[in-house]
Amino acid sequence: MSHHAGLVLDFGGVLTTPLLPAVLNFEQREGLAEGACITALYLDEEGTRRTHELERGTITQDQWNEAAAARLGVAPHNLMGRIFADLRPEPLMINAAAAARRAGIKVGILSNSVGLAPWNLYDGYDLDALYDAVVISEHHGMRKPDPEIFLAALKLLELPAEQCVFVDDTADYLPAAADLGFATLHAKAPRQTISQLEDLLGVSLTEEV
Repeated sequence: MSHHAGLVLDFGGVLTTPLLPAVLNFEQREGLAEGACITALYLDEEGTRRTHELERGTITQDQWNEAAAARLGVAPHNLMGRIFADLRPEPLMINAAAAARRAGIKVGILSNSVGLAPWNLYDGYDLDALYDAVVISEHHGMRKPDPEIFLAALKLLELPAEQCVFVDDTADYLPAAADLGFATLHAKAPRQTISQLEDLLGVSLTEEV
């Protein structure tokens, strides 16, 4: 079996703890009905459009906060930061990515942005130092699953898609990567994802760091 030489990881929900529990905790803190955020921001056509604009960098996080707050009936101040206040680093996946790099695998990050100010999802993760390529959607004016954003990551890694694995916790983004030639993994639980990656990459990812 031919093993892959590159690994492209989503950020939120892969290198962090899952997104949904953080959102549900926010709803509880704000006295919102369970599922209010998903309904207003991701299932509603206008909410979805604004989120996609944020991901592409055509509106600011503050503009998104104002519009989303109005739909939810909450205060707009640092709304994105409040929604994801409970997100934490996922050490198993972060350590696995570091182990892959030590084994000679090129590792990149490909993330749909939620804006970088006033709240920065990526603060404290030292992405530029710890990964071989970092593609944040708003810097490129496009978002997953646009094929071009996957190509941007491949260009930085200097690898063809056929030599790379793409990992995301959002299943909807996997087909576009697969169409380009990536092997794809739907990240559901860190230990399962790491086990699958070890098979695809042909290296151990559970070494002590």
